[in-house]
Amino acid sequence: MRQKLLLAGLIASLSISAGCEALSQPKTLIVYSGRNKKLVSPIIEQAEKDLNLDIEVRYGKTSQLAIALLEEGENSKADVFFGQDAGALGSLEHKQRTQEIPADLLVVVEERFRSPSGKWIGVSGRARVVDYNTKLVQESELPKDVWELTEPKWRGKVAWAPTNGSFQSFVTAMRVKEGEERTLEWLKAMKANDVKKYGNNVAIVKALGRGEVHVGLVNHYYLRRFIRDNPDFPVAHHFTNGDAGAMVNVAGLAILQSTDQAEDAQKFVKYMVSREAQEYFAERTSEYPLANGVEADKSLVPLAELNPPKIELSKLDSLEQTLKLLEEAGVV
Repeated sequence: MRQKLLLAGLIASLSISAGCEALSQPKTLIVYSGRNKKLVSPIIEQAEKDLNLDIEVRYGKTSQLAIALLEEGENSKADVFFGQDAGALGSLEHKQRTQEIPADLLVVVEERFRSPSGKWIGVSGRARVVDYNTKLVQESELPKDVWELTEPKWRGKVAWAPTNGSFQSFVTAMRVKEGEERTLEWLKAMKANDVKKYGNNVAIVKALGRGEVHVGLVNHYYLRRFIRDNPDFPVAHHFTNGDAGAMVNVAGLAILQSTDQAEDAQKFVKYMVSREAQEYFAERTSEYPLANGVEADKSLVPLAELNPPKIELSKLDSLEQTLKLLEEAGVV
């Protein structure tokens, strides 16, 4: 009888010990990142060290990861979504897959670069620009808006990347601002004006440098990489004024409804809008930092001086309609 009691006590002790050990083991914060691994893994790894968190990242295309999160629903193991653009963040918000971020974190970023309902926050910004070859185009010739690029003088001289996500976000912004019919009109007019098609922004900037095209519709931060390698690279930025071509989109973070680690997720968000992380985006990725008090690269026009269209970024979630419009125009 005594042996049985001792055995039972030993089993109970081992069970309690195992249970306590399981409880004490740190959980892994799972981040779904639509941002390129090469661009953001250094700052995520630094966050892991500084916050003493175990962070696991699943990288992929922003749109595909957003779809995966919607399919996984409440069964998703993801805690945080790191979206490449506001459209995907808005899509998850509107499907009620994200939770409210604490107000003390939200106020770090200007209101226009976060969800009106506090369900996501921007961490870095990318301006749409008309890059141009400085040997082929005079500054005085540059368009005031993207509609001018449909004029005969630009025939065969303009580059775009219609299958690229950033271009599709720009077209979505035009749809939101100007409507379906006007956007379709612009797309068809550009095609009729013999616009040149490239696979991505980098290919466009390279083509500009070679003089294959005169101007290109791209995000601002690609050019900086070329100028770092060659200060005489013959390409410069031109910013349009108030139209979709002047849109400032954001990469941002959302804490997911499925998380059971809201506190750690909030710590991660707080870190990404900290001065250290914001300076990383300014210096290493050449993006606009969005946290108050952190300056962009001095070679860039200050964010406050840009004049993007007045669009609620969460409304850029209608990518499916944009793809249909691009197909209807015959450009993809």
